[in-house]
Amino acid sequence: METTLINQNKHWTGKKYAGLINRQLLQRLLLHKNTKEVQILLGIRRSGKSTMFKLFINELLKNKSGKTVLYINFDDPNYYETWKNASLIYRIIEGAEKITSGKIQYLFLDEIQNVDAWEKFVKSIYDSGVFKKIFVTGSNSSLLEGDYTKMLSGRYIAHYVYPLSFDEIKSFEKINNQISLLQNKSKVMVLSENILQYGSFPEIFKQKKQQVKEDILNSYFETILLKDCIASKNIRDIRTFKEFTIYLISNLATPYSYNSIAKAIGSNDGTIKDYFASLSDAFLIYEINQFSFKFKEQIKSNKKAYCIDNGLIHIASEKFSANSGKIFENLVFNELIKLGFNQIYYYSDNAECDFIVKQNRTLMAFQVCFELNAGNIDRERSGIEKAMKQLGITIGYIITMDKPSIKTNKNEVIPFWELEKIVKLVI
Repeated sequence: METTLINQNKHWTGKKYAGLINRQLLQRLLLHKNTKEVQILLGIRRSGKSTMFKLFINELLKNKSGKTVLYINFDDPNYYETWKNASLIYRIIEGAEKITSGKIQYLFLDEIQNVDAWEKFVKSIYDSGVFKKIFVTGSNSSLLEGDYTKMLSGRYIAHYVYPLSFDEIKSFEKINNQISLLQNKSKVMVLSENILQYGSFPEIFKQKKQQVKEDILNSYFETILLKDCIASKNIRDIRTFKEFTIYLISNLATPYSYNSIAKAIGSNDGTIKDYFASLSDAFLIYEINQFSFKFKEQIKSNKKAYCIDNGLIHIASEKFSANSGKIFENLVFNELIKLGFNQIYYYSDNAECDFIVKQNRTLMAFQVCFELNAGNIDRERSGIEKAMKQLGITIGYIITMDKPSIKTNKNEVIPFWELEKIVKLVI
């Protein structure tokens, strides 16, 4: 155990972690540095939750000793005994304090979902006040459902970690303002095309070779399915589950009912709902409803699904990779989520509009078009403008892969690489 602790806590030497991509969420976490609440980071595997820990530890090292910080990654098989007995975490902490000859003040527990009854342990150490701050990560949304929520009620603040946003990518590339954006237009387009195909997992973004990207993405996809879906939810019919997943990813951004998918893969509604829940809990798939002012109609409507990262689409579906329009729509959906828009719907009622977004009490309409040209501009404008009129929406945007911002009668055309400016406009 000592070797594992030393390997996972290189900050004990006082040296900061290098080669990290800065994440915008860090500033939000730092706001809570001196609050008592447990900070829980949730998100798909390999999205950068562990990196968030390292970034935060780097901040602590500015005026704290690294030996006051303990990081434990429960994905490591050396901690297998704790997976069935959370109380053994005390033994790990004691072992760390013997090595550092001091008291641990900041505790970082990574991939905590591997530990049975972890919430009882966290509640116990929180209530005891032994640590100044406790951080937890998990790769499953059910981490904060049911009994977990009851046990930790009022004791935690949850944050979501996604693969890199395009704004974070531009910042890493030193493209931080409108001037540098215009000066590096060709580079911005290359970056856009790269994440359109390979997504924006931090490790994938760092890689330059196509084969390396695909090998890593294959590993991610298989691990997420096996560990965070099949094993976590005790799925027995693995073949059907994988067929369902491939089918779904091959038909993203297309309306469906559970019954239609069940017929397509030879299953039943109940099983399909369980499979959806598994993919959703692992943050692999997001499901949205058709917009309606009546909640019951939203629930009864056909759904649309989107994948958390375009790189996983590239790996999982050859058919889907040929449809640039749907791939781009998936990319825009993810960017909207990363920008903080979490109430997203589609609209299809005598008018077609890709996304209706609700932010506070404001409704916005988004039409996604990979390439806006003379052959499709009337159709795209008509769809969004009809939807806006029917729903009484005054804010509308057409998002394209590459188009200078221009004003239209009722909406604005914005290139994907300027999408973050919408947040500033709304605020």
